[in-house]
Amino acid sequence: MQTTEQINEKFFEEYVSEDAVRKYSTETAGFGINYLLHHDYAKIYMDAVDSYLRTSPQRPLRVLEFGCGAGMNIITLVSVLEKSAVPVECAYGTDFSPRLVESATQQAKTGLAPAQNVKLTFCVARNEKLNEDLAKAAGKRPDDFEGFFDLIIGVNTFRYCHRLGKSRECADDIFRMLRPGGVCVNIDMNNKFPAFRSKLKHTVEDPAEAYLPTLDEYASPFKMAGFDLKKKKNFCWIPHSAGRGLTLACRMVGPFLSVVAGSRAMRSLVVARKPA
Repeated sequence: MQTTEQINEKFFEEYVSEDAVRKYSTETAGFGINYLLHHDYAKIYMDAVDSYLRTSPQRPLRVLEFGCGAGMNIITLVSVLEKSAVPVECAYGTDFSPRLVESATQQAKTGLAPAQNVKLTFCVARNEKLNEDLAKAAGKRPDDFEGFFDLIIGVNTFRYCHRLGKSRECADDIFRMLRPGGVCVNIDMNNKFPAFRSKLKHTVEDPAEAYLPTLDEYASPFKMAGFDLKKKKNFCWIPHSAGRGLTLACRMVGPFLSVVAGSRAMRSLVVARKPA
């Protein structure tokens, strides 16, 4: 069994590479993820905003994405919010890879209008020490970010907290950093999807490297941290790396597959709200 330090070292080597930059950047990540960011994922985020975060009078949102990679998700979200007439006061993206944070900063300059880009900040921060690392990177105190955010999102990143045995620490930090009534949206891979990393699961030296939580395991740390769970389900049949044709095909058969095999969809969704 590998130590936490050995697992962290392998993650770091993987996510500072140029391959990682290409995999998590808008222009090179694949048609599938770009489609999802503007459709399926955007709908989930806007549903959360419309259901729980609309205020009267409306006030600008403070948004955070943890494990943001090269920033394409949070960049798209800021753009979608602005186009939907939902003002954004500030947005942060965090990742433990300095190389990906550097790339995200450059991506935002080309992907957002200057008035939007100035609101978005990327910082190096680990999921398992989210509040502490973000505060240090932003030149603030951890207390400054307690109760600060309205919406915190994570895509394909929370499973790494489980692999390190740090899922509760991350969920606790998210709870502290959200204002009362704030929402966390977590999207990650479903361990019941039959084709995801099936070969890797059987060939790695340490199964912890490829471990995928169950839907209940994704939700449990948020519940223990004090959240109210608003949604917990499996959804989506479009691979992030899919081309245009495969994306269209998966989009067409997705509703049928969700009816006959919904628990085996590609992704797990947990929407958790901090009690108001």
